[in-house]
Amino acid sequence: MLVVEDEPYLAEAIRDGLRLEAMAADVAPDGGAALDLVATTAYDVVVLDRDVPVVHGDEVARRVVAGHPGVRILMLTAAGGLTDKVTGFELGADDYLTKPFAMRELVLRLRALARRPEATAPPVLQVGPVRLDPYRREVYRDDRYVALTRKQFAVLEVLVRAGGGVVSAEELLHRAWDENADPFTNAVRITISTLRKRLGDPWLIHTVPGVGYRFGAGPDDGPGA
Repeated sequence: MLVVEDEPYLAEAIRDGLRLEAMAADVAPDGGAALDLVATTAYDVVVLDRDVPVVHGDEVARRVVAGHPGVRILMLTAAGGLTDKVTGFELGADDYLTKPFAMRELVLRLRALARRPEATAPPVLQVGPVRLDPYRREVYRDDRYVALTRKQFAVLEVLVRAGGGVVSAEELLHRAWDENADPFTNAVRITISTLRKRLGDPWLIHTVPGVGYRFGAGPDDGPGA
């Protein structure tokens, strides 16, 4: 998620609230910074205050819709009149929430947006014996429920969505944590190790030495990362 909000305390509160829900969130204090981040980072949703400096939120919405059609926009703004909402949706917003708001409602709306499938992406992901439901935050292996922490679920979702491709530790940090994560932390290695144990034998998360991690059937390379 990218939170575009020029009021720093509110921006930090939203970011921290999303992180508690296992949603990696970055913050942009103005429209210019937001466009720079969208150009270099694959966000799922932009939480956009319309009245932000440098580049107005309406123009940010126009450019995101034109240049990044896969990115969804939730406008989070004090402009709550019917005309304001109509304008927001005409600009390409996928959802519109007015301030003041409840954090729980924002989380639910973001999850609803995130589960809207693209043409090639099923809402429930199935890879071999593992079924992952992003909306219900549930994972099953051979119909056995697998209890995961929020961070473990986030890492597993990134790996499953890679479709058998290799995901680097840096990409996992970026997608499942946030842009401020310490690149030298061992959090990825520890999380991968615990995920393997939770999912059970045979291992489904494989280490590609010097490259990263791959999810799916393959040689058992043990729990080492």
